[in-house]
Amino acid sequence: MGTKAWLIALALFLVWAAGDAGPLASYSKDDGSGLVEEHIRIPAASGRYTIATTIVRPRSGGPFGTIVLNHGVPVSAWARRLESADMLMPAAEALARRGYAVVMPLRRGFGATGGVFAEDAGSCLDPDYSRGEAAAAADIMAAYDFARRLPYVDATRMILAGQSAGGVAALYAAGTRAPEGLVAVLAFAAGRGGDPVRHPGVPCAVEPLAEVFADLGSQVKVPVLFQYAANDLFFNARTSQLWFERFKAGGARAEYVLQPPFGGNGHYLFSEDGGARYWVPEVERFLRTYAAPFGARTKA
Repeated sequence: MGTKAWLIALALFLVWAAGDAGPLASYSKDDGSGLVEEHIRIPAASGRYTIATTIVRPRSGGPFGTIVLNHGVPVSAWARRLESADMLMPAAEALARRGYAVVMPLRRGFGATGGVFAEDAGSCLDPDYSRGEAAAAADIMAAYDFARRLPYVDATRMILAGQSAGGVAALYAAGTRAPEGLVAVLAFAAGRGGDPVRHPGVPCAVEPLAEVFADLGSQVKVPVLFQYAANDLFFNARTSQLWFERFKAGGARAEYVLQPPFGGNGHYLFSEDGGARYWVPEVERFLRTYAAPFGARTKA
């Protein structure tokens, strides 16, 4: 690792380690793109800790429909400390340009939020996914409830979304918390237990997570769009279709879209540059179908 990269990593680690010490000053920037980027800390658990949050929204107009967009769960502690809203920024900007405010919280144990990782499901031999998802949902709902009170947010047009484990967490929050104002859930490459190096495409504990999906399918009352790519090296199509079918069997209104192969690992279709041309049309169609269409577009 070069000197510059080492210094950046060290700085991120120090921010992570100090994450629970207290709120950081909020700030915003407008780079002339038609979008505004805001960085704030949201109090959670009656103020016991704060959640580092990035918001991307159109510069003018509103009130906006709002998407609370949730990151995944890297395997290693080091990778979790490096988690950043930047990893979902291409998707956030694509959504913001279509008239949404996009709220990206970093949950406990991730990036600038820091603190103890609260979403460990335990061993693949006997995972407790509900425990981990309940912790994730608590942080998601802190950001969700905060966002609904913002002056530029339409509190009746809220969407929960997430990539990978963040997609499962979004579904869990939607099902177990029944958030007020929620109109839809967008689950991108949603799943847990993937290992693209040792077991490409084949996650561990498929059936225990399928049981979670089945339970959530009977609880989530808003329409859900699942999107995966054919070459997802975390969750192959057979597995993702099984999870979707278990979810829908619970009575949920849900759709499944399998996108063509994307890059070297389609798991990152949603988060990488170039993926929007695949997933945006499906999201736009889905939201229009369920009376939550995109708002006015801003310039690219």
